[in-house]
Amino acid sequence: MLDKTGIASAEQVLTRFPKKDLLAKAKAIIECYQDIPCNPCQTSCPFNAIYIGDDINQQPKLLVEKCTGCGICVTSCPGLAIMLAKTEREKAVFKIPYEFLPAPKVGENWHAINRSGEIIGEALIEMVQSIPRQDKTLLVTVSTKIEHLYDFITIRSQAHE
Repeated sequence: MLDKTGIASAEQVLTRFPKKDLLAKAKAIIECYQDIPCNPCQTSCPFNAIYIGDDINQQPKLLVEKCTGCGICVTSCPGLAIMLAKTEREKAVFKIPYEFLPAPKVGENWHAINRSGEIIGEALIEMVQSIPRQDKTLLVTVSTKIEHLYDFITIRSQAHE
């Protein structure tokens, strides 16, 4: 499906998530599905939780047991292909890279968007971090319903509808 539409299939997405019980703590979800020459995620991870190896054309692999959920890899990825995910009771919480204007503000409700660009529900903006060394990539913490855990990918403003 990825080759024809540019959208990862549900099966491909599931291969990037650790087992649900491991998501009680935030873990990196690396949605890099093609071999390309890239390795900032590996070189930026202070815990050696992301492995590519000597051939930087290989897809990164997450060593789940080493991932602390720090988020450094999220804003280091030039392809915006990494997010953090964790579960809290009846909600899924994500830390995502965000580079559009307007920037979200804490407390706002935005649309939760799936990989096809469709609205799947609401996302509450819980935190917005601007990290100077990451130029204009914000790290946005959002929460949405737990049933969106494997479908959610980003947010879209509700303000301009």
